Amino acid sequence: MVVAHSYRKCLRVAVLLLLAISNEVRVNGDGGSRQQCEHNPAPKARPHTVSILEFGAVGDGKTLNTIAFQNAIFYLKSFADKGGAQLYVPPGTWLTRSFNLTSHLTLFLEKGAVILGSQDPFHWEVVDPLPSYGRGVEAPGGRYQSLINGYMLDDVVITGNNGIIDGMGLAWWELFSSHSLNYSRPHLIELVTSDHVVVSNLTFLNAPAYSIHPVYCSNVHIYNVSISAPPESPYTVGIVPDSSDHICIEDCVIATGYDAIALKSGWDEYGIAYGRPTENIHIRRVDLQASSGSTIAFGSDMSGGISNILVENVHLYNSRSGIEFRTMKGRGGYMKEIIISEIEMENIYTAIAATGYCGSHPDDNFDPNALPLLDHIILQDIIGTNITIAGSFAGLQESPFTNICLSNINLSINSVFSIPWECSNVSGFSYSVLPKPCPDLETLSDCFSLLSIKGKTADM
Repeated sequence: MVVAHSYRKCLRVAVLLLLAISNEVRVNGDGGSRQQCEHNPAPKARPHTVSILEFGAVGDGKTLNTIAFQNAIFYLKSFADKGGAQLYVPPGTWLTRSFNLTSHLTLFLEKGAVILGSQDPFHWEVVDPLPSYGRGVEAPGGRYQSLINGYMLDDVVITGNNGIIDGMGLAWWELFSSHSLNYSRPHLIELVTSDHVVVSNLTFLNAPAYSIHPVYCSNVHIYNVSISAPPESPYTVGIVPDSSDHICIEDCVIATGYDAIALKSGWDEYGIAYGRPTENIHIRRVDLQASSGSTIAFGSDMSGGISNILVENVHLYNSRSGIEFRTMKGRGGYMKEIIISEIEMENIYTAIAATGYCGSHPDDNFDPNALPLLDHIILQDIIGTNITIAGSFAGLQESPFTNICLSNINLSINSVFSIPWECSNVSGFSYSVLPKPCPDLETLSDCFSLLSIKGKTADM
């Protein structure tokens, strides 16, 4: 009786600690992640506006308008020190090759406006690989430049009245599936080393690969966007924050072939050397569907580290995986201090997953002793219906996954023959979780170190 009483007392203390810390992180911003969606002022109106029509563009879906976009943006660059300018795209179908934005610019797509990406690969310039990846992700060497690009920009707004950016990805998907790509596929929007970026009030269709890819960026606000690619489209991904910080993603609807939202930070030795993490990210009020991947994915390219992430108030449905952490030997890096809360899942094969055996290497120069760290992960207030596997955790023997903290989770499993939890090389703590998790996730002491997150302490 004394032992049972002591166990119940320890359990109660552990639960209070877990709840107190998760509440503290919410209130105090988890080192900045929550603040990303709380302090985003509306973009200022630009004092100067021109229409793409003024530069000879023809919105018939056949005429190539790349020169019109390039000339318009070059002209608007002269207004950078005068409050910036807006390029207005009226209703019509505007076929174009890749083009680059400039600082202090708003690209505005009116309702009925469609920017259409050319399907001819020769219309897409080949650019150098990202330094944190060392080569193209899908093919050695360079990569095709994305449809809309920005490099070292400040104060860029891509918005509209529900205008459309359509990548016409079918040709690219066929090249990928037939192993005929000369270089890695382009994305719809890629902004590199840029600050104060807004993407809003648009629909993105049929991306060749990613729809929105901020890489090495800070202060990015993505809201009220719809992203769609067919379920069979290979490895299409919605939003990919990559070695970027202070990002808010909210009020979005995403349905893609692979991942809906994927957080990344570089590939093996290249990501380790570049050393820029993805951190201070807030994701909320999004509806996500990912046919063959995960609705919310971390990694597997995470060699620069991923931390200080808050995901809340999310609806996940009709997907292979709900929440997934991916890594492998040779990655190095870390995924830590991540809170995922208030999640509703429907028709998900695996609700929660973490694996140390996912991905590939860029070349043979990776360090096999560069072991990744997965630590300090809170998952709470999750409900799920028609779930096949509640959780699958496969850590590395040399670097087990630690401090996986689960509370208030209720998952309705769709088969009595299903094994609800699969665990190896993982430790953590759980409270009020159904179905009952693995014994590996019922170790009281494993979550106490959460007390040290960001130097915070709790006086019980």
